[in-house]
Amino acid sequence: MNKAARGSGNPRIKQYLDLAVKFRASDIHLVSGRPPVCRVQGALKAVDLPAMDPDYLLEIIGEMLTDKQREQYLETHEMDFSYSCIEGYYFRVNVHQERNNIAATIRVMPSSLSGLPQLGLSKEIGELTFKRSGLILIVGRAGSGKTTTMTHLIEHINQNRNLKIITVEDPIEFVHTSRKCLIIQREVGADTATFTTGLKYALRQDPDVVVVGEMRDLDSISMTLTTAETGHLVIATIHAPDAIEAINRIIDVYPGDKQNQIRVQMAENLLAVIGQHLLPKKDDSGRVLASELIVSTLAVRNMIRRSALSEIRSQMETGREGMYTLEQSLSSLVKRGVITPDVAQSHAKFPALLEF
Repeated sequence: MNKAARGSGNPRIKQYLDLAVKFRASDIHLVSGRPPVCRVQGALKAVDLPAMDPDYLLEIIGEMLTDKQREQYLETHEMDFSYSCIEGYYFRVNVHQERNNIAATIRVMPSSLSGLPQLGLSKEIGELTFKRSGLILIVGRAGSGKTTTMTHLIEHINQNRNLKIITVEDPIEFVHTSRKCLIIQREVGADTATFTTGLKYALRQDPDVVVVGEMRDLDSISMTLTTAETGHLVIATIHAPDAIEAINRIIDVYPGDKQNQIRVQMAENLLAVIGQHLLPKKDDSGRVLASELIVSTLAVRNMIRRSALSEIRSQMETGREGMYTLEQSLSSLVKRGVITPDVAQSHAKFPALLEF
């Protein structure tokens, strides 16, 4: 986390972050020549404030940066970091350049952690954190709550097991306090050069659990699979539209002549895939998690080996080992009055399978 932010008085950026918290926004966008724009319940809404002056925006964003971060931004015009100035919240900041002016997209994230059931995850997902080794994948589109789920899984282990957890993140978003576990958090760019390098050296640091903030490319995917294969419990996130497609995406990253080998590696080491969507609640009080779960049963492993990924859905529908589909999750949320049928229809991959 950006330590420079702590104890820095009352930075000017705080007034905009206060607005984002007040509006229960998931993100706030600061762009030159436009008023601040918040994303509330998934929709963009302009704040009733004057358009942002480019020089003023440069100054208030600059207040959040350390000297090292300023140097990096001047060199690359891209910067990711975490920031804290409001009790109970932390902020993931992406600073970038737009039409030769500085701009920022800031994700709002509560710093308090609820339990896995309160987050909307099944007890089977909590039980996965007691496994000794294997890969737990958290998948979804940008803004689907992957990092929040990852953070809660880390904390679930932290409260229930005596292990060493090493995280490799870009950036560190939630600072964990070691409880039963010893937690070592390493930030790409500050503590290690790349995800791949961080994972390589993590294996020499006596971990029980390794957390990969994001599987981004062939190198980080390969190193993540190797880490799981060497007898560690690995939790990782990856951008993908759904759980089955995440498996397909990992395999497709490899050249054709290596894909059979990777299917076997995935089949042997995958524990589960959690697919996520965040949806607006019916009462406009915030957003709720809709999810899907693949558990790596013997049948699922065989389907991965045979490249018969389309058959996995039938296993999910049976509910075996706690598996369920997105459509089953959406149907449950509608029946409980949490979301509207229209929201369920718009997010379902197979709307005809919804049951209200």
